[in-house]
Amino acid sequence: MATTPTAGPASGSPLARFGLGTAAVGRPGYITLGRDLDLPLERSVEALRARTHALLDAAYAAGVRYFDTARSYGRAEEFVGGWLAARPQAAAEVVVGSKWGYTYTADWQASGVPVHEVKEHSTAVFDRQIRETRALLGPRLDVYLVHSVTLDSPALTDRALHARLAELAAEGVRVGLSTSGPAQSETVRAALEVEVAGRPLFEAVQSTWNLLEPSAGPALAEAHAAGLLVVVKEGMANGRLADRNATGPDTTELRALAARTGASCDSIALAAVAAQPWAGIVLSGAATAAQLASNLTAARLDLEPAELDRLAALAEPADAYWKTRAALPWA
Repeated sequence: MATTPTAGPASGSPLARFGLGTAAVGRPGYITLGRDLDLPLERSVEALRARTHALLDAAYAAGVRYFDTARSYGRAEEFVGGWLAARPQAAAEVVVGSKWGYTYTADWQASGVPVHEVKEHSTAVFDRQIRETRALLGPRLDVYLVHSVTLDSPALTDRALHARLAELAAEGVRVGLSTSGPAQSETVRAALEVEVAGRPLFEAVQSTWNLLEPSAGPALAEAHAAGLLVVVKEGMANGRLADRNATGPDTTELRALAARTGASCDSIALAAVAAQPWAGIVLSGAATAAQLASNLTAARLDLEPAELDRLAALAEPADAYWKTRAALPWA
């Protein structure tokens, strides 16, 4: 494993391919493992706003220029919008992506809530949520994704919704979708077939790909070849590939490589994502400045083909991976 010089904020630096997601800090409850160790004891709106702004500041200073949020991430859009409004120079340089289709329903509770978010991909929800997003992010909405599309989603078939999305695209917003579940590949390929007025509708896709769940890779390569922006989420498998959690026999190769090289497990995991030629943006889901700094060292790692081959042994069957993810507690 070789390293490249430390990247700065200059255009074209390795960090230009990394982004910061706000799922873990926009609301008091989420499913990342060990999150109780990462957030302040008082998870008030003000505390998480301050944490989000600190992370955005650190990411921007490091050279990160892609920030990801969503309507269902509690008050994350509000936090990002406030940060952008207070930093006009940064706002002019960054790319902001958000997502619609889930409604946050946890009422700022971390746990003990029957349902934290409700999914609906209807024109009515789109109409409501694009207004809400615009109100919070203002003109700084560059990418807008249908949140967590699966094969049964009307986002793949509803022509009225497609017309709404095409109108948004005509305003200069890159329209796309995010995916989840064991059929991500089929969903991505179905999305590539969606057209409005003879032109492909979707210009971006955000999917889960990590060392434990790489099944979407070939479909994401097809999306990249078709010209879509490919954003990779959950590169650390909701914390399962972090040093403190990568303790089981399924992560032996990851720990062994970390021990040989002195790199952290999270850095190696994200470097493996960045090694995929189709990965346009690799998201960090850091909840602390230290995690973010560690995550971003992935930009300086150049994994050898033989190392990537050994890490491929970590892959789980997709059904098993998503069953495990569904069982992670909100905390």
